[in-house]
Amino acid sequence: MGKALDALLGVLELERIDADIFRGQNEGSEWFRLFGGQVAAQALGAAQKTVDDHRVHSLHGYFLRGGDPEIPVTYTVDRIRDGASFTTRRVVAIQNGRAIFNTSISFHREEEGFEHQAEMAEVPDPDEMPSWKDRIEALTDRIPEERREWLRRERPIELRSSLPHGMFSDEPSTGPNHVWIRANGDLPDDPDVHTQLLTYASDIAFVDNMYRPHRREGSRGVMLASLDHAIWFHRPVRIDEWLLYSQESPSASGARGFARGTVHTHGGRLLASVAQEGVMRELDPEKVKRPTG
Repeated sequence: MGKALDALLGVLELERIDADIFRGQNEGSEWFRLFGGQVAAQALGAAQKTVDDHRVHSLHGYFLRGGDPEIPVTYTVDRIRDGASFTTRRVVAIQNGRAIFNTSISFHREEEGFEHQAEMAEVPDPDEMPSWKDRIEALTDRIPEERREWLRRERPIELRSSLPHGMFSDEPSTGPNHVWIRANGDLPDDPDVHTQLLTYASDIAFVDNMYRPHRREGSRGVMLASLDHAIWFHRPVRIDEWLLYSQESPSASGARGFARGTVHTHGGRLLASVAQEGVMRELDPEKVKRPTG
């Protein structure tokens, strides 16, 4: 175990090509565009390399264009502000001379203050929920043969969810989806690595929550794409332990859906909050792009 995680950690190791310019390689992908979580995590990593004694507390990004998984991504960091308590960075991800992602990231020097938090939902433990592999094996007959190998590959992030992903179900569902997440292997103690990996994991299938209430058998196909992504880090993160990512979509209208989520430790400590808006359009089958290979 851990080969997929090691590969992802390699992808997050950016090459510094100038003082505030970095280059990132991409994960291998059979999909026609880059995974947004990878780009957001690399953008965070680029900003972190320009900040010394502050820790990230929020990231607000916009996905401007679909990224090409065959082309490395260049990240330019703008040092907006260096303050005693708060530091701000703007990062633009570029391919072929065009911005594909733009984000503002704020860092905070650690200090004491008031505390309260929303309580964690009562859900089954991770070992009581089906794994990604369990979902696949239970539905092998309905998965196209050309996609089975890709779906069965080892993943860098383990997932155990209360509800099936849209590719495994045509049944509509409302209310929260509770997903246990954990890095699939050993990690260093570097807190920057853990925040980067949580940023990456926070985008896995998150947009699917927007379409869950509208699933139906025989649908003509739906185009889903993330428009923006925001994550607030409330407390220090370790993602080599099980974390509960509770997700819901309170609204969809005007061809856009909205999703939000919270991340708690297994013991109930609130670590992060996440929000995302995405475009959601019903399409004819011939207009739906499919993965190649």
